[in-house]
Amino acid sequence: MLIFLVALLLAAPVELDRIAVVVNHDLIKASDINRDLLATQMLNGDPPNLSPAARKKDAAHLIDQIFIREEIRAGDYPAASEEDADKELTKLIADRYKTQANFAAALKRYQLTEADLREQFRWQLTVLRFIDARFRPAVLITDDQANKYYAQHLAALKKQNPKGNEDDLKMDARDILTSEAVNKLLFEWLDQHRHDAKVRYLDGSLA
Repeated sequence: MLIFLVALLLAAPVELDRIAVVVNHDLIKASDINRDLLATQMLNGDPPNLSPAARKKDAAHLIDQIFIREEIRAGDYPAASEEDADKELTKLIADRYKTQANFAAALKRYQLTEADLREQFRWQLTVLRFIDARFRPAVLITDDQANKYYAQHLAALKKQNPKGNEDDLKMDARDILTSEAVNKLLFEWLDQHRHDAKVRYLDGSLA
């Protein structure tokens, strides 16, 4: 018994995961924020950064993700598959890291596992599909709107699509306007949920 007690005293301290934010009845843990933030930074090619400001911004992002998850469940929107996520992960390794060794080193630097990154890809794809299915049907861009944007931004459109003909560039203009309108609807929807939600910050630095 004495040996057992000494072993407990000498063991390295274990840091318990803390609940950082409560959103209605959903919980966001400190580890959720760190993992999501580091995965996002790795995918964006940004250096690891767990500063208070970065964690506060990511906590707000995860609050929005809770609203989206609830809507996906309620509306039975389809989730991206593991195969979809694997394709994105394979492309990332080939394009940026070239070898598995380089990729493994990057995972270690960001304190992530391959499963963490795969799940991040899967969720991002799921969210993109949800946004497209939930908000795009409500958007209608007229020919006049597309033609006006085309005339006003022709140089930028040509720069983005130098081989495109007039019809291609007008379609690009329509796509840009559609994306802007979809984003506007999404942000308005999120603003309403933020207003209605009961959010409690157990970690005051995130408020």
